[in-house]
Amino acid sequence: MSKSIKPPFTHETALAKVKAAENAWNTKDPEIVAQAYTPDSQWRNRTEFFKGREAIKEFLRRKWAKELDYRLMKELWCYTENRISVRFEYEWRDAESDQWMRTHGNEHWEFDDEGLMKRRDMSANDYPIQESRRRYR
Repeated sequence: MSKSIKPPFTHETALAKVKAAENAWNTKDPEIVAQAYTPDSQWRNRTEFFKGREAIKEFLRRKWAKELDYRLMKELWCYTENRISVRFEYEWRDAESDQWMRTHGNEHWEFDDEGLMKRRDMSANDYPIQESRRRYR
């Protein structure tokens, strides 16, 4: 996610921030993704609460070890001066069962003055899909 896109957000910069996040997450590289967050970034991801880049990297390593063939789409929902909310959808194949899944959810982001995300709050639901019903490849 680009640090050069800083608050206060306009419609164009909010869209660019969301696209940069989508691109970073689709690398599936925890080192790349974690650089978009403040060193003490606070996260809620479903039922997990944690803080800091090292915890973010560990979370992402666990996530992508379980969620194989991950492919994400993010969509701007709304924004204010230093906050953005997105709707997202992604697909993945479960490492244990080989079952394809689709996940839908929402994220609320808050940024510092330098464009790093200092808070991320995520809610999501998963459901099984057939491989032939995938939208993202």
